[in-house]
Amino acid sequence: MDFNLTEEQKMVQETVREFVQKELFPLEQDFMRNEREGRPGISDDKIMELQMKAKDHGFWGINTPEEYGGSDLGPFMTTLINMELGKTFIPFTFAGDADNILFNCDEKQKEKYLFPVINGERNCCFALTEPGAGSDARNIKMSAVKEGNHWILNGEKIFITRAHKADFAMVFAVTDKEKGGRGGVTCFLVDREMGWRHEPIPTMDDWQVNSLIFDKVKVPEENILGELGKGFELAMKWITLGRVKIGAWSIGIAERLLQMGVEQANSRMTFGKPIADYQAIQWMIADSAVEIEAAKGLVLHSAYLAEIERDARRHHASISKLYSTNMVQRVVDRVLQIHGGMGITKEFPIERWYRTIRKFRVFEGTDEILRRTIAYNLLKGHVKVGKSS
Repeated sequence: MDFNLTEEQKMVQETVREFVQKELFPLEQDFMRNEREGRPGISDDKIMELQMKAKDHGFWGINTPEEYGGSDLGPFMTTLINMELGKTFIPFTFAGDADNILFNCDEKQKEKYLFPVINGERNCCFALTEPGAGSDARNIKMSAVKEGNHWILNGEKIFITRAHKADFAMVFAVTDKEKGGRGGVTCFLVDREMGWRHEPIPTMDDWQVNSLIFDKVKVPEENILGELGKGFELAMKWITLGRVKIGAWSIGIAERLLQMGVEQANSRMTFGKPIADYQAIQWMIADSAVEIEAAKGLVLHSAYLAEIERDARRHHASISKLYSTNMVQRVVDRVLQIHGGMGITKEFPIERWYRTIRKFRVFEGTDEILRRTIAYNLLKGHVKVGKSS
């Protein structure tokens, strides 16, 4: 088995790495200063300007099929890219993409929802989680009742990212109570103007999440995404790629932190010599390097399986997210310790990452639900010990 990257993969990786270092790293100090002073870290206009620069380098629609004008780089290449984007806390993403399940739109829906999202004309959000249905997504209670040619949606969604700027939401609701999550959930494309509203939820970092309130929201039947009763399958398709993405971000963050730790260890002097000479520091560096490499293998393997459309039970995606998100938390703790008092100040991004990455072990599958998934697959014989997927 050849673990070397192809020349094309190396070129893409290096190009994105150079873009991040040249265009995004220099913005970090102003970003942190703006946050300390209560202003947005970066404006939407600046993000758009950066996206246009990236487009000039050929990075547009990296996950959009070629038939829609995208590059369609696939899960493996995208994972390499997300590792590089993870090395900065500037919230940058390449333009020209849409959530993977939006490609299930019919022809009429594509004109109204998919194409405007790809072109940056409309924003959307993914609305699955509810106050009583986070890890147990099959337990969602939001109801959708048929009335003539419309469905009436009632209920609440919670911890929804991008809802504050979304023009429409991909909303999962129960259309058949008897079937529940197994064939009774449907995904709807719901425009904001149809009547839903959002309410901000303060979190421990800059993660902007919201509650979505639906009170007798009337949705045309033609706004069903995919098929009636097939919403849960769409939701899991979205979440699986999300787990691989979080693993890639974790690796990028950990690599940036480890480099900061190495530089600090070599430059900080105590008792007449650099702290890099002390075994306690050396072991922090070594353990972090080993764990990063282990996580990288797991995440890239998961991306490869996603590329060839295997791992249908999300086994390896669960393994890679569980390990990588716990890994980066250990790395940031060590690097903060290496920096001592400076590590907890807002002059360095370490304390910011310390808060930011904690959520990685909660959303898109908690540690506990990931362990449950992994154990279930093994105990039920869906995955055999020692056999490849």
